[in-house]
Amino acid sequence: MTQVQLLNVNINNLAMSDLLDNLQSGGLVVTPNVDHLMKLQRDPDFYGVYQEAEYRVCDSKILMYVSRFLGTPIVEKISGSDLFPAFYNHYRNDESIKIFLLGAQKGIAEIAQRKINSKVGRNMIVDTYSPPFGFEKDEEECRKILQLINSSGATVLAIGVGAPKQEMWIAKHRSDLLNVKIFLAIGATINFEAGNVKRSPQWMSEVGLEWLYRLLSEPRRLWKRYLMDAVPFIYLVCKQRFQKYRNPWSKAKHNRDNNHSPFKGLKRM
Repeated sequence: MTQVQLLNVNINNLAMSDLLDNLQSGGLVVTPNVDHLMKLQRDPDFYGVYQEAEYRVCDSKILMYVSRFLGTPIVEKISGSDLFPAFYNHYRNDESIKIFLLGAQKGIAEIAQRKINSKVGRNMIVDTYSPPFGFEKDEEECRKILQLINSSGATVLAIGVGAPKQEMWIAKHRSDLLNVKIFLAIGATINFEAGNVKRSPQWMSEVGLEWLYRLLSEPRRLWKRYLMDAVPFIYLVCKQRFQKYRNPWSKAKHNRDNNHSPFKGLKRM
């Protein structure tokens, strides 16, 4: 499987159809975008989780453009919101695929469950749970969630609670999930499937403007993610283009020394 390096992430350069076939053997899928890449410059624990993931697939048209600029083009954008419906349609007749939805506000995941099960013609989504805010820090709540997932018989966990929370939670509890073989970190996808949040128009997604649609839809929540990281991201990409970029976590131990910051030389705004 070929890979494309974007900053400190090696992205699997494969098509959706190949990923769907490969997932029959199991694995954790993470979907890097600009927001993830910037978090990975600052968070060694998040970086560690990324290294453990079996699949790191491109979530962003912007990253596809960047890969071309760097001379190593990515073949296809595979966002979580595209992957999940492709996944359940691909495995709709495979009775061994049983999905647990973890995430979204109370009642939303149940709506997504009903809609998906109606589409595929069977009870593929076996159960759902909408965790309270801060659940990842509550050991008792986490034990409750693990029990729910294990008792459901699910073989697939689709979790949408935002990055890096969803990826970190999977990494911490993966070994406690007895039957789950496939882990999908899918962000806002449960909301999209339920229909309570609309995705961007197809043309905006195809040209790389889905971020703008989401920003205009939720400016208070997303302005920092999409606007504050833009200049530092471009700066780091240019450093990589001219072979000046340095992975801040490349040494054996996670070095938090400011001298190894990838942003060295960039003035704070």
